[in-house]
Parts: sequence; structure tokens; C-alpha cells
Amino acid sequence: MNELILPQNPSVKRMRDTMNELRNLCKQVTENYRPMLNGERYLTDDETSKVLKVCRRTLQEYRNDGTLPYVLLGGKVLYRESDLENLLQSCYHPARRQDGK
Repeated sequence: MNELILPQNPSVKRMRDTMNELRNLCKQVTENYRPMLNGERYLTDDETSKVLKVCRRTLQEYRNDGTLPYVLLGGKVLYRESDLENLLQSCYHPARRQDGK
């Protein structure tokens, strides 16, 4: 049986939707891809401020007072992802119960 397949066909619509989802997923992956350099990922000032939820001026203070290590390369400041994780881990305070138990 020969059937004419039109763009309005439900199967064609599903396939088109699936292809659009895959295209969007590929775009998202490639936009967020950060290659490693010797096993490390480096973040920009802007990316780091978003991760830590602080302004870029606060990052400057962290650099000045030695709180956060950084790399200065041609006027561009970069932060190792592992240094951010270590900073957050060192500042971690476990929850305590009010009754002291």
C-alpha cells in the first residue's frame, strides 16, 4: 500500500519534534562545553561570580585578601574549578541542633 506522507502527518510531526529536541540538546552541550587543561577546568570572572553568587567586586576582594587563588593571563583572570570547590568545602559549617544534641 502506497501512502503519501505529508508534513501534517502525526508521525512526521513527532519526528520533526524529536529532531528539534536533539538539535537544541546538541546546541546546549556545545555552548556549555569547557575543555580541561591538565585535568582542570578554568572559569572566567563572570562564570565564577555566577557560581559563587557574588558580584565581581567581591571576587576582587577575595583575590586581594588571598581567599581565592587565581591565574592572571594577559589581563584576564581565571579561576580553577577545583579551587572553588576547595574554598566552599573549607567554609562549610555542618548543621547543629538547637538543643545541643
